Amino acid sequence: MTTVTRFYQPPEGSYFLFGPRGTGKSTWLKQLSCETLRVDLLNRETFRLYAAHPERLRDRVAALPAPTHIILDEVQKIPELLDVVHQLMEEKQNHTFILTGSSARKLKRSGVDLLAGRAALTTLHPFMAAELGDRFDMETALETGLVPVIHSAAAPRAARSAYLGLYLEQEVKAEALVRDVGAFSRFLEAISFSHASMLNITGVARECQVNRNTVQGYVEVLEDLLLGFRVSVFTRRAKRHLVEHPKFYFFDAGVFRSVRPRGPLDAPEEMAGTALEGLVAQHLRAWIAYSNRNDIRLHYWRTKSGVEVDFVLYGEDTLCAIEVKNARHVFRADVKPLRAFREDYPQSTVCLLYRGHERLMIDGVLCIPCEEFLRQLIPGKGLLS
Repeated sequence: MTTVTRFYQPPEGSYFLFGPRGTGKSTWLKQLSCETLRVDLLNRETFRLYAAHPERLRDRVAALPAPTHIILDEVQKIPELLDVVHQLMEEKQNHTFILTGSSARKLKRSGVDLLAGRAALTTLHPFMAAELGDRFDMETALETGLVPVIHSAAAPRAARSAYLGLYLEQEVKAEALVRDVGAFSRFLEAISFSHASMLNITGVARECQVNRNTVQGYVEVLEDLLLGFRVSVFTRRAKRHLVEHPKFYFFDAGVFRSVRPRGPLDAPEEMAGTALEGLVAQHLRAWIAYSNRNDIRLHYWRTKSGVEVDFVLYGEDTLCAIEVKNARHVFRADVKPLRAFREDYPQSTVCLLYRGHERLMIDGVLCIPCEEFLRQLIPGKGLLS
């Protein structure tokens, strides 16, 4: 398999490298051109050894002849190792610690704040279109997604179908993150209907027949496992009455497709539209993360009268509104939400993404083919370059 050059750039010094399983953390680390000591906590023997004696890490580090990159793979498996790492950092031995993980849940509860300011928090996302270059295919991205372990599989559809099952067995069940794995599985199906939509916790709870607090906890589990994220409403200096509920997205369009039930009453166009919006969302998140723009936040905008703009990016020098349409043609009615947003925020840049092939300017709104937008979205460069 040809190696894909990733846009991810590590910070100086020690850092956490989070990312859902299969996004390529281990592959990326293997490309480091430096001396490394790697502790793989997915290895059962290694796990047992360090779970019983976390201080063994200190003994191994003491034997190193010179400053080294020390990789703790899936560190959330043994959060107690963070205490040892913290002590070693205090001693200023000039080692660089790289702490990878596919779940932040245990670390949140077990002292990750001990390293605040000493280890940067970074994330590896699914492939971006520009990383794949000529290997990027829009229809494939919408159907099976861009998670590297799925995208590069010999049978991507089968790999996609097995992906969440792996999480249920190795993360949710094995780590006892929820009491009832069956109820959590029903929750996954129920919340799939909220992908790219306002998240109604009460409605999801009613659908999967559990109480509201349980669903709230399930959503937090999804976020801690990095499988989903919420996008809040953009309310800064609001001039209209806005909704309050956030929108929800699975982290990858293919993963969303794998969990969403299909039946005679499900219109293919509806699922394709939400998958497209999710694909844009995951690219925008990756662009923000890889551009090291911690000041930029991803929002959406929706008035109580129903006027909605899918994405608003707001930062120190950024105010950009983006609408996504799963349509081959654009009409003037399609740009009305963006015009309304620009009326309230004249300093904003607005654009509409659609499935056609030509750049258009309609009522002062730039309309860009979605595939073209994704292919030119490169960290460190402008959104609309």
